[in-house]
Amino acid sequence: MSKQTIKLGNIDAAKEFVRAASGCNFDIDVYFNRVVLDAKSILGILSLDHRNPITVAYDGYNENFSGLLQKYAVN
Repeated sequence: MSKQTIKLGNIDAAKEFVRAASGCNFDIDVYFNRVVLDAKSILGILSLDHRNPITVAYDGYNENFSGLLQKYAVN
């Protein structure tokens, strides 16, 4: 299982993230504080506080999704 910390920052970034996650044929979980959400759930992702980083855990590879994770990566 791979993990990446990202910060979406705004609603448009959240929508882009969910679109990319929905195009993957593997499970993707988002961890924020004690909450675990399905990354393919637009309502779940929009309910997060986008000012704070989130951890994305996934077990697969998709070029589009990997590029998006790099775009929003937190160092």
